[in-house]
Amino acid sequence: MSFIEVDSICKKYKVSKRKSGIPGMVANLFVPKYEDKEAVKDISFTIEQGEMVGFVGPNGAGKSTTIKMLSGILYPDTGSIHVDGMIPYKQRKQYVGRIGVVFGQKSQLQWDLPVIDSFELLKAIYSIPSDIYKKNLDRYTEMLDMDRFINQPVRQLSLGQRMRADIAAALLHSPKIVFFDEPTIGVDVVGKDKIRSFIRELNAEDQVTMLFTTHDMQDIEKTCNRLIIINQGSILYDGALDGIRQLHGSARQLDVFFVNDTSVAAIPDVEIIEADKRHSQLLFDGTKVPINDLMSRLLSTYNIKDINIAEPDIDSIIRKIYSREKVAC
Repeated sequence: MSFIEVDSICKKYKVSKRKSGIPGMVANLFVPKYEDKEAVKDISFTIEQGEMVGFVGPNGAGKSTTIKMLSGILYPDTGSIHVDGMIPYKQRKQYVGRIGVVFGQKSQLQWDLPVIDSFELLKAIYSIPSDIYKKNLDRYTEMLDMDRFINQPVRQLSLGQRMRADIAAALLHSPKIVFFDEPTIGVDVVGKDKIRSFIRELNAEDQVTMLFTTHDMQDIEKTCNRLIIINQGSILYDGALDGIRQLHGSARQLDVFFVNDTSVAAIPDVEIIEADKRHSQLLFDGTKVPINDLMSRLLSTYNIKDINIAEPDIDSIIRKIYSREKVAC
């Protein structure tokens, strides 16, 4: 049996349906109407203990609903979920002691208390034995460089410091699985590197299973070895990070640098991204758009300083998958 087994889960919500304007609002008070919204559609996957998996998708794709079912907050309408031999929504009290959750936009630390006081409170809540608590506290304090601020009130911390403290707080009780939701949002480059390094080291040493939901694909590329892409409530891709590049091997990217401020006119079958006023990225399928023809067109039309041919990053590839799925729908 895999550490996490998700088998054909579905989840629907009832959404209020009414006509716009005051008449519609009044009518809805007397005869409310609803429609079903299918947030998750027959999703199945397994995750082994110690895997680091990126779980990504656009807003409204169904990833948050899936994570809530995995963490036991919601239950599936149909299908089943087993994590470490437990059913999260049925054995919730026992289950929460085995998981950790890190929300980039929400903190479990007490705002006006020193960080160490919040840690002591969590020690009591999770009934962490004193020897395990001290061992974990000392280890995470060193790994996350928290010595300088562990005695400061949370409200005085920088965002990067708070995120490091939040990650340590989620791990004090030695969970077997951790759910990360935007763990580096708003954190500077140095802080992100420190957090990602800590996550990799912890996974390598303790085999903690980790599931990431984030819009920062650098978080995924720097930490995960597997990617699950979800959209419209269904899984579009489940496999290795390198595998998605191979599936989209014909994807090409041109980085074009201009002498003057320039806006590139629309080109058929080419996605144009303006990085800044003098730098544009052109994404296209090499089987549809010959690269030599495209370069000739650009050179004859614009005053160009330099052109680089690059492999599209994961962000670009996933964005194209989303857009293609949207067109198909």
